[in-house]
Amino acid sequence: MPLDTKYSTDMSRTAMKAEILDAETEFRLAYAWRDQRDEEALHRLIRAYMRLAISMASRYRRYGAPMNDLIQEAGLGLMKAADKFDPDRGVRFSTYAVWWIKASIQDYVMRNWSMVRTGSTSSQKSLFFNMRRVQAQVEREAMARGEELDGHQRRELIAQEVGVPLRDVEMMEGRLSGTDFSLNATQSAEDEGREWIDTLEDDAPRGDEMVEQRHDLSALRGWLIQAMKVLSTREQHIVRERKLRDEPRTLQSLGQELNLSKERVRQLEAAAFKKMRKHLENHGAEAATLLK
Repeated sequence: MPLDTKYSTDMSRTAMKAEILDAETEFRLAYAWRDQRDEEALHRLIRAYMRLAISMASRYRRYGAPMNDLIQEAGLGLMKAADKFDPDRGVRFSTYAVWWIKASIQDYVMRNWSMVRTGSTSSQKSLFFNMRRVQAQVEREAMARGEELDGHQRRELIAQEVGVPLRDVEMMEGRLSGTDFSLNATQSAEDEGREWIDTLEDDAPRGDEMVEQRHDLSALRGWLIQAMKVLSTREQHIVRERKLRDEPRTLQSLGQELNLSKERVRQLEAAAFKKMRKHLENHGAEAATLLK
């Protein structure tokens, strides 16, 4: 017997042996936990309704999740319900707990249904758990009227019945129609068949593009070195310090070094760029953009 089955069976047997609480005892335990944080009262309340959690978990086995995981999620929902339950409202705990148990199980199923997130909004969740049932219903009703629905008409009726946008129905239909598969799976049964990952477009630069890029960068670097040679020694120093350092120096620090005002350094820098730009224009407009 699989461990999963044995675990769920043992849990079910234990839950079935738990006491059945009457309304008075249930409220007394709820008050003890809410007002006094009596953990024994909490545990007794949870044990009594664990059979409800297991019963609800079993309804979701068709989604392929392990039963023990479903029971654990149902138990978490039951504990959340016990923690938030307000006995002053006069509602039975079982009625209140159903919503929390169901929400916990459904969140787990949707998280684990696919590696791709299936949906997170309330309309998407409603579609995930009701779409096949509603689809069968609208198709039966159409057949009874002697009508044959096309895909668009069927999706429109489902959207109206569930009360969600048509685009959500279209998205969920696509998600539920297929399953995840590995990109390393082959496209055919042949041993040398191409893998699906080979069909994805590579965003990296192609080999010819990389060669062309390296060639262009080499040419631009050479043009820049030649343009620097038309400058005086002082102008070359200013350009290097202002534009070619990882941390460019300020006009003020260069002015202090060269015994010049900030404005004079700025004028020398502008004049140097003008000379370089004029030299680079001989190589075309692309070379001149190096100084922009």
